[in-house]
Amino acid sequence: MNSQHRTALSVNLNKVALVRNTRHLGIPSVTRAATLCLQAGASGITVHPRPDARHIRADDVRDLATLMQDWPDREFNVEGNPFHNLMDCVHDLHKRGLPVHQVTFVPDGEGQFTSDHGWSFPADAERLRPCIDQAHALGLRVSLFMDAEPNAMPAAKAVGADRIELYTEPYAAAWGSPQQSIQLQRFAAAAQAAMDAGLGVNAGHDLNRDNLRAFVQTVPGVQEVSIGHALIADALELGYSATVQAYLDCLKA
Repeated sequence: MNSQHRTALSVNLNKVALVRNTRHLGIPSVTRAATLCLQAGASGITVHPRPDARHIRADDVRDLATLMQDWPDREFNVEGNPFHNLMDCVHDLHKRGLPVHQVTFVPDGEGQFTSDHGWSFPADAERLRPCIDQAHALGLRVSLFMDAEPNAMPAAKAVGADRIELYTEPYAAAWGSPQQSIQLQRFAAAAQAAMDAGLGVNAGHDLNRDNLRAFVQTVPGVQEVSIGHALIADALELGYSATVQAYLDCLKA
């Protein structure tokens, strides 16, 4: 049971920006959404700027980092492919003296609909290493988006990662089916392997109010979950504050 600590909730705001981008009115506001989520108790904010700026844009990243200065006890996580535009965003924040605490490297393609797989080792090791070194030189924690493969965790640690983010869509897809318990045990084994290798454990992708509690109760050591699509969809019906509170309730051991 994952009962020794409280798992942090980082709210991914990409979908707020996606709705805003359909018009030129500036609403809904990404920074207002972040403020409401932080006021409700979220531990941090996540954004995933893509090269085509389909949702989060470079100025959103700067505006949110500026906002996060008022929340020094919360974290700002910027995720994306380090071989696209991610490191440009991170270097821009550093140059401006704005906070970013964690970068999550995700191996998505430029036109990819959504993230759907983790890094592969040893294939990706040598090209990742310089990017990880760059992030560490800026004082940032590095998390690698990974499939639930226990054997890959020592390699992720060897290349310099501080944490891994487990790609949880296979678990979410199995929810309510006979495969649910099998997937839970698969993710539990991967998380344990990550911790045994000296890595912290994050998780994200298609986690929601139905499946989140079982995940954090079964998978050991989950330090942070990053949730966007389901949380923002819930917020359309419940509001930001009630939605964040509902997800925090799921994270109570």
